[in-house]
Amino acid sequence: MSGDLSARFRALWDEIAPVGRDADSGGYLRYALTEPERELRAWFRAQAERRDMPVTEDGNGNLFAHWGDPEASDAVLTGSHFDSVPHGGAYDGPLGIVSAFLAVDELRAAGVTPGRPLVLGAFVEEEGARFGVPCLGSRLLTGALSAERAAGLRDAAGVSFAEALGDRPAGARPELLGRFGAFVELHVEQGRALVDTDAPVAVASAIWPHGRWRFDVVGEGNHAGTTRMADRRDPMLTYAFTVLAANKEARLRGAHATVGRVAVEPNATNAIPSKVTGWLDARAADPQTLTGLIDAVRGKLAERARRDGTEVTVTEESATPLVAFDGGLAERLATLLDAPVLPTGAGHDAGVLAAHLPTAMLFVRNPTGISHSPAEAATDDDCAAGVRALAGVLEELTCA
Repeated sequence: MSGDLSARFRALWDEIAPVGRDADSGGYLRYALTEPERELRAWFRAQAERRDMPVTEDGNGNLFAHWGDPEASDAVLTGSHFDSVPHGGAYDGPLGIVSAFLAVDELRAAGVTPGRPLVLGAFVEEEGARFGVPCLGSRLLTGALSAERAAGLRDAAGVSFAEALGDRPAGARPELLGRFGAFVELHVEQGRALVDTDAPVAVASAIWPHGRWRFDVVGEGNHAGTTRMADRRDPMLTYAFTVLAANKEARLRGAHATVGRVAVEPNATNAIPSKVTGWLDARAADPQTLTGLIDAVRGKLAERARRDGTEVTVTEESATPLVAFDGGLAERLATLLDAPVLPTGAGHDAGVLAAHLPTAMLFVRNPTGISHSPAEAATDDDCAAGVRALAGVLEELTCA
């Protein structure tokens, strides 16, 4: 059965490829708990039913398909997420779910009977593109985020997470989390390291510490044509300076800083803004560097605000510490697969779950090195290699 795995991957992949794809950009609009993502959640249930795997929910929007007793302990969990960033790529998230179903097929075709239960998960709102908090589903499950805070999160249209979910989120589920003995997440690589090493699959070593900070800059709205330049209190100037300062400070430290989202009031061409809100995504190889970066940006922002006559508030919306994956597990899997070991600057549900159970990640080669963009890519043969690797890992963990 393995010989035609590339073709079987393509056939299954093509079932979801059109869902949520924007005809103009070629990217995906699969925001959490919107119609495209709900269609994919229905697809997940159908795939599980086809394989006689009962599906359960955790009350937070996360789905789980079970090979084995859903109430049993020491299960091996694998999977990823369906949601996307605005106009994101096809592979980020869904690859881990499609590959998990195909890995089950591979194991069954080989006559493997797991000694531990195997669970396939689909986590909600991993990207944070709709409600603003990344890895929302896994944070709720583990208790890293309270149900009260999650319930009140709102999207750009004012819809709360509780409204989108159809109920108040359940929050921490220690009894469910306690049934998992390990988690393995397969993900498309978000970089070009595997291209440079000429390997189709890698094992992750760590996730950089990272977070999101919102800065609200309040000035004085006024007429663009009648207000003298000397009389202006323009928050856009403070915002623009902050973007440049974050870029400079990150480069000086070998860190990453991105301002990819902005909201302007009143957002009129002939009006000086009254308020500008920007969101800073910052990441670094170690916590000290990240702290230094944020402190430097805060200082520059405050200094510039004084010069512009504006007022600034900085709010930490999310923060994830350095995640070093289980070293013994990563080494074991790298040896099993004869695969390189790589760090990553991207956040994942695996990073949240790693604080609670042995966790590992597999990366599949991305020839473009681009992610969160329609240019994100992976060949069918490399995806098949990823499925084989995942199947081997799951057999190792469930049958050892």
